[in-house]
Amino acid sequence: MPDLPYTLIAELTYRCPLRCPYCSNPTDARDHGPELSTSEWQTILTQARELGVLQLHLTGGEPLARKDLEALVRHARSLDLYVNLVTSGVPLSKERLAELARAGLDNVQVSIQSIDRARSRAIAGVDVFDDKRQVLEWVKALGLPLTLNVVLHRDNLDEVEALIAYAEQVGADRLELANTQYLGWALVNREALLPARAPLIAAHTLASKAAQWLAGRMEVLFVMPDYHTRHPRACMDGWARRFLHIAPDGTALPCHAARSLPLTFLRAPEHSLAEIWHRSPAFEAFRGQAWMKPPCRDCERREQDFGGCRCQAFALTGDPAATDPACSLSPHRKRVTDARAQAGEQRPRRYLYRGTRGPGAPG
Repeated sequence: MPDLPYTLIAELTYRCPLRCPYCSNPTDARDHGPELSTSEWQTILTQARELGVLQLHLTGGEPLARKDLEALVRHARSLDLYVNLVTSGVPLSKERLAELARAGLDNVQVSIQSIDRARSRAIAGVDVFDDKRQVLEWVKALGLPLTLNVVLHRDNLDEVEALIAYAEQVGADRLELANTQYLGWALVNREALLPARAPLIAAHTLASKAAQWLAGRMEVLFVMPDYHTRHPRACMDGWARRFLHIAPDGTALPCHAARSLPLTFLRAPEHSLAEIWHRSPAFEAFRGQAWMKPPCRDCERREQDFGGCRCQAFALTGDPAATDPACSLSPHRKRVTDARAQAGEQRPRRYLYRGTRGPGAPG
């Protein structure tokens, strides 16, 4: 019997006014089905609570693009779910944020691209620098807990010290410095985004020191990129162990990138979440250890990292059951070390922006 999920990630829409080159949305998002209705999402939230879910992350795309966001927050709180809004903050008014707070929102996670206006515009593909600063002020004025999230890569890694100071200035309760995971649009843009090792280690050192002296005032989390570690992370705490992800069209997934794998995923609410979680062949595919190949099968870390990321393994090797090449023991490790070597080279960088067919502006 599988563990029960404690977190539901509700990806409400793929729509977003930003065009970030590391976007986690699938590159073929335009080809997916229509978004779920309000009532369908409410059914999913109810079933998730019955299944044992305690936390809800409302994300996208940009969840603010949904006009029924307040109704969904209100329904989630009626189920006693902890509700976190994961947003770019665009577009948002102070009045709408206040209404979301009244509906029962527990936490707001706002992403920024850079503390430099020109860099922010180059990374996001649009100028939303002032909009984001305004949203941060509104969140704190309403007394809501604030998580500030920054996706790190080679074009903003040198800002870590300044980002920590900025997070203090705006009163963030938590700062997530999360290095890019190279899937989806980020894999398309890997050559432009993947940092060299020296600036990465310098940034990590700064963040580690800040985490110590800010303890009790602000939590600072620095997530290393898999490409620069010896062992992969336990992606999503293991395949279909604790997290349940619902895509905008209702497809139920173990993680946001899982639909890239050669598996057939069921759709909610055509199937109940309990049926999907307990009996879906796709969810069962990489649970436990029976699927593992050497060296994962005999590795002492197999119950710590669960073989790493299945989506990354498939993206880099074509085999979703392969050992994640982020692992130093992987027979495909050279796919990662070659990419790392190239990251140290000086060359012009151009982004392929989310939602575009051709190269974007210089990064």
